[in-house]
Amino acid sequence: MNHWKPCSSCKKEIGFNTKYYECSVSTCTGSRTGYVFCSVQCWERHVPGAKHRDAAAVEKRSPTLAEYEKSADVAVSAGGQRRIIASSSTSSSAVGKKDENEILVVVSKVKAYIKSQADMNVSDEIMDILSHRIRYFCDQAIKHAQADGRKTIQDKDMKV
Repeated sequence: MNHWKPCSSCKKEIGFNTKYYECSVSTCTGSRTGYVFCSVQCWERHVPGAKHRDAAAVEKRSPTLAEYEKSADVAVSAGGQRRIIASSSTSSSAVGKKDENEILVVVSKVKAYIKSQADMNVSDEIMDILSHRIRYFCDQAIKHAQADGRKTIQDKDMKV
């Protein structure tokens, strides 16, 4: 491996122990995006599309090859190929996994609705009950759609 990462704008290779730039906006430097730029000009090309109100290019230095190989997220195999190792923690909403305790409503929206309708506060336990009821209605709709031989839940399935 002869470079650290490609530039997020021009795709030019950013070498190890080399100056690069990051966007000062936290959503651009997060683990999902991880934007890096080889120059301020490449960073400037990114800004209009990102619709930042106030941003800056932050100068950084890429890790050395030794630092990169030691990092927890990257392992270099005997053949010299780079592999990304997934973190050991898994999301509770993983495909095929059913979590009966997961909240299925947007808590802030429910609380705001009740506050606007009746100027009342809401206990957190209400969200568990709402989620349980939503699961029940969804399960009933699934059964109704399956009985009709469909793989799509429709509005009529919720009315039963």
